[in-house]
Amino acid sequence: MRLEGIQGRRKRRKATTTDSKHPYPVAPNLLNREFEAEAPNEKWVADITYIPTREGWLYLAVVLDLYSRKIVGWSMSHQVTADLVEDALRMALYERQPDPGLLHHSDRGSQYASDQIRRILTSNRIRVSMSRTANCYDNAVMESFFSTLKCEWVHYQDYKTRTEASRDIFEYIAGFYNTIRRHSTLGYVSPNQFESNGRHSP
Repeated sequence: MRLEGIQGRRKRRKATTTDSKHPYPVAPNLLNREFEAEAPNEKWVADITYIPTREGWLYLAVVLDLYSRKIVGWSMSHQVTADLVEDALRMALYERQPDPGLLHHSDRGSQYASDQIRRILTSNRIRVSMSRTANCYDNAVMESFFSTLKCEWVHYQDYKTRTEASRDIFEYIAGFYNTIRRHSTLGYVSPNQFESNGRHSP
């Protein structure tokens, strides 16, 4: 883990990632806090967070498979839009090739509720689930990942540019979190190792 250049944690204003006041349809909470899955590509959770840089916020959209806690899709941008969410979702779809019936859970923000994202989910025969308003516990596993990312990695960095931050976060997800970091919920193996050991590997 990179620890150079630690200057202490700075107080920063918070960014807004969820806008629940929109005209789009909102899906019921089908996940209902049932965060366990029997096989890969059974339940995905998705969300957006923000990373501070000297250039301004970098927004990170992530898709996580509840079976192995693996990050299966991600995207980063200086704008928090439906395009950001689409890029992460399309990465996950390309990498995992899920069968029809997958459950996709997110908040009820305008990005996830948009026509743009609903068309992709519908065309891939994915069931849609959304958290209740302002209830972070409905997507607790994703909140836990963001907390881990920031506490283990981001808070020790002082990113000069969004490009620098993007490269470093890619390194964390692809080079450490999915491949090396051990999870107590997985029997203290990494997500990749858990899927390799499982009977249901995709």
